[in-house]
Amino acid sequence: MKKTLRIELDYNWGLTRIDDAKYPVEVLKDKFVKGKIEKISESYLHLTLAVDENDYEKTKNKISTFFAQKYGKPNLSALSFSDCEPNTDDESGKSQDKAHSDNNGNSKEPHTIDDTLELVNTLVGAQEFKSLIKELVAIAPEVVKNKAQDVFMSQSYLFSVGDGCGLTTYLEILALAVNDLSLAKMTPIAPVKEYKIKMTDKPKDDLNDASDVIGKIENDEASVICLDISKWIDKTDSEDFKKLLKDVQKASENHVIVFRVPFVDKDVLCRIENSLEDVAYIKTLSFPPFDRAETKEVAKRDFEKYGMKLSDNAWEYFFKRIAKEKSDGKFYGLNTIKKVVKESVYKKYVAVANGAKNATLIGTNDAKKICGTLADESEGMAQLDQLVGCEKIKAQIEEIIAQIRLSKAENGPERPCLHMRFVGNPGTGKTTVARILGKILKEKGVLRIGNLYEYKGRDFCGQYIGETAPKTSGMCRDAYGSVLFIDEAYSLYRGDDNMRDYGVEAIDTLISEMENHKDDLVVIMAGYTDDMEKLMDANRGLKSRMPYTIEFPNFTREQLFEIYKSMSAKKFKVADDLYPVVQKYFENLSDDVLNSKKFSNARFVRNLFERTWAKAAMRSQLEGQKTVTLCAVDFNNAASEKDFAFQIEKKIKLGF
Repeated sequence: MKKTLRIELDYNWGLTRIDDAKYPVEVLKDKFVKGKIEKISESYLHLTLAVDENDYEKTKNKISTFFAQKYGKPNLSALSFSDCEPNTDDESGKSQDKAHSDNNGNSKEPHTIDDTLELVNTLVGAQEFKSLIKELVAIAPEVVKNKAQDVFMSQSYLFSVGDGCGLTTYLEILALAVNDLSLAKMTPIAPVKEYKIKMTDKPKDDLNDASDVIGKIENDEASVICLDISKWIDKTDSEDFKKLLKDVQKASENHVIVFRVPFVDKDVLCRIENSLEDVAYIKTLSFPPFDRAETKEVAKRDFEKYGMKLSDNAWEYFFKRIAKEKSDGKFYGLNTIKKVVKESVYKKYVAVANGAKNATLIGTNDAKKICGTLADESEGMAQLDQLVGCEKIKAQIEEIIAQIRLSKAENGPERPCLHMRFVGNPGTGKTTVARILGKILKEKGVLRIGNLYEYKGRDFCGQYIGETAPKTSGMCRDAYGSVLFIDEAYSLYRGDDNMRDYGVEAIDTLISEMENHKDDLVVIMAGYTDDMEKLMDANRGLKSRMPYTIEFPNFTREQLFEIYKSMSAKKFKVADDLYPVVQKYFENLSDDVLNSKKFSNARFVRNLFERTWAKAAMRSQLEGQKTVTLCAVDFNNAASEKDFAFQIEKKIKLGF
């Protein structure tokens, strides 16, 4: 007999592990999901397992011990357990028809299809899934009347859905609907099971793993079985895959089978569907990622639970934070939206504790904090003028602004296409200028919002065939009204043949978005000069839609020194002996270092500055000083470290 064990992690503690290579839930899953323990569901902060009743308490103790060893005993309080007793009614299924109790022991009515439909109505988006549930409600009376449940069970489903978009929720609702409508009697313990079918360079091992999964299915009580076949997308016509399907069909007589793939384009989805229909009747459902309006609806509901709401201007910063999660590869759909909501609410509580008056409204300044910074609100052109160097760049942008101003005049020419190329080495200010340009274009009435959505070229490429185009379109949609900045854009074309195919698909989609939304989207592609030329030569359509090329030269020695001075003067007291030493350091940097592609210009200066004040902070602490003053000795200690000691060597080695 199996029991369900739900592992819960404290939210605030979870935030402290956000930069871990793996979230704690993933660590626990990797450690314990094996042998007699199966995963039922997971999210950012919880993991639900199916555990043999005899091993239940032992498993809880093992998890606690492992957690304390991995994260330290003081963190053990962040871990909690809850359980669900198995159905002990001797007559199969009867207990589900009886009145049952909630967690407080209060009697409540048995679950009905009306309860399930209420859940369905709370879903945001998922129109095809809602239609499916309505269809099941419509056909159920005839199926039950004619005792034709086997006809229903012969149908399988293909779900095309991205990570974190609510797959487990949809599966759970499907299981409830099937049970409530008497289309099948689902087991009350773990009515949903999810399995991944591996695909590696060892087909034999993969098939053995698949056989193990099929064995589990065969022995499972009636449930909704979800088989993730993402790894097999480009192998669905293979004999191995067809054999797998036939084995699944034999083992699945008592189950509702759902095949899952990522959100891919329609052509790929049709091909997968055709392969599956060789052995089963398939109904295909697509679950597009949340658009802006749906994301807002989900977040709005969560804020309302805490008695809070966002001001109109604050929403733009909320979306900016969501975009950052996506670009950092940390976006998990619903879970991420809820995480950002909770973080926003927590920071509002802190603000209220520190004297903020309006406890229910998250305003613009509150929302800025969830983006990690209080952005400078000075005018865009003023910010541009404050940059060290960049005189030619400033002149080019002023020319663009003049064109925009002329196009706005009565009987003026059509507004110029504003997609651009930024070319130059790392650390030359490309991202900074792009961010300022977004503000300028908003101030001039060209863009509605003016935020910067920053990605790497490789971020647009999906893992699977057919995933790239919808992924790229979604990233563009997020950036409507703002600047879409693509750093290392040349990576869309470079790489192995397979990756290059994905890159071409991403470029084609970008071209379409750039053309169709040129009045509401500015795309800036950035990278090394030579590599960007190769990218443009490889796709003339891309080049023709990017009329502006802005070059970012390496900073001179004098400019590097000025950048260091501006950084230090903003935050610290500076001793008289510091700047002469710093100036001499930059004067001694060789041309080989300055002209190397590996030299990161302003980024190099920032790293050197941060090492300087780290040394100063340690020295001040040892000397018992309350304030930190940057001195020559601090700089010399920082500059002697491996990453910065170039001027010491006669023959410069470029291995940094």
